[in-house]
Amino acid sequence: MIKRVVQLSFLLVGGTLGVFFIPSLFSLLEVSTMPFMDSPYTRAGLGAIIFFIITFWLVDYVVDFIKWIEEGLVKAPVAEVLFGSLGLIFGLIVAFLIAIPIKTIEFPLVNTVIPILLTLLLGYLGFQVGFKKRDELINLFSISNKGKKKDMEEEVVVKGALKILDTSVIIDGRVADICQTGFLEGTIVIPQFVLEELQHIADSSDVLKRNRGRRGLDILNRIQKELAIKVEIYEGDFDEIQEVDSKLVKLAKLTSGVVVTNDFNLNKVCELQNVAVLNINDLANAVKPVVLPGEELNVQVIKDGKEYNQGVAYLDDGTMIVVEDGRDFIGKRIDVLVTSVLQTSAGRMIFAKPKLLEKAL
Repeated sequence: MIKRVVQLSFLLVGGTLGVFFIPSLFSLLEVSTMPFMDSPYTRAGLGAIIFFIITFWLVDYVVDFIKWIEEGLVKAPVAEVLFGSLGLIFGLIVAFLIAIPIKTIEFPLVNTVIPILLTLLLGYLGFQVGFKKRDELINLFSISNKGKKKDMEEEVVVKGALKILDTSVIIDGRVADICQTGFLEGTIVIPQFVLEELQHIADSSDVLKRNRGRRGLDILNRIQKELAIKVEIYEGDFDEIQEVDSKLVKLAKLTSGVVVTNDFNLNKVCELQNVAVLNINDLANAVKPVVLPGEELNVQVIKDGKEYNQGVAYLDDGTMIVVEDGRDFIGKRIDVLVTSVLQTSAGRMIFAKPKLLEKAL
């Protein structure tokens, strides 16, 4: 279909150009014109025939070029296309206004060539400014909302905004259980570039990576088909950005969304760039049983620690307990006293010492 449209366009352009330029072409080639060439319909037909012949060579290139532009527009986020188009329109309007006094100059080169160059230049500059300054323009349009209270803004961001999942939290799987309980509200957004990364992991030659990728795809199927929560696939991409984490931050900025992750480094990057983030590990740490210094625990020492004479044990929820002077109790269950608790986004760590040593003192 598009090929026929291109050919028809070539015929119309050829016919139009033939009416005006066929006599000049004959004069340039020093060919005498026939009497019937005085008719505009004859010149239009000849121009159309010439351009129709040209289409046999050019039509495939033109069709490929149109499809390339179409794919680029489809992949580009709506905000980029919208603000780029607005910038283009503004640039063309400015070029038109500047060209009005220029056309009054009685000099052929000035009043014909310069308006065309101005149109191309200002149109291009307008598109580039609108495309690259879209974030600032969005912030400018939303300036009227700055009078709202900060706590209300945070509530809207956390509860009503889009929840953008990263690859690590999908593979982890706990996000599906959180969605099922209703603690995660709003719309779940799964970017296309995250799906591609999951597919790449699932096709890996490494067995462990392949299993992790397939687990992530199964989790997505469960969220989309079994849970009563809205799920959307974001088709856009950011070709100028290579890292998936950077693309997630960019998408969150454009949509005012919230990144959902359990990646400690991505969590820090979001905080540095003022992007809202929900860390699954923070939630897991928040609901773990509170352990205070001085509390007694009964644990089984499993292995030795990194430091000299340390032992390592684990609670039922996976929390690691570092037992000072616990190396001699590896494989045994002992009572320990908690000395301190270290809690970060990467997890919780408990330091303790054997109760037997406390009694001996």
